[in-house]
Amino acid sequence: MQVNILEAKNQLSQLVKRAQAGEDIVIANRGQPVARLVPAERVPAHDEASAAGLCGWLAAHPLPAHARRSAEAIDAAIAQERQAWD
Repeated sequence: MQVNILEAKNQLSQLVKRAQAGEDIVIANRGQPVARLVPAERVPAHDEASAAGLCGWLAAHPLPAHARRSAEAIDAAIAQERQAWD
């Protein structure tokens, strides 16, 4: 469904209810789509499924080689930075 900005302003409550029901609402300015009102996704609770999803994403998007460091290298960089504070 597409509505113009003025219509969206005047019928926002009804449009939000329709979006909650799963409908995508396109808001247009002079007939040109500029925004979309869609149902908000619930943020999953921290559980095994979301942890598995995060681990899967991390596996699919590894750090580039130049950004990889060992735990020892990270600890050394932290110690060096702390020494600079003294």
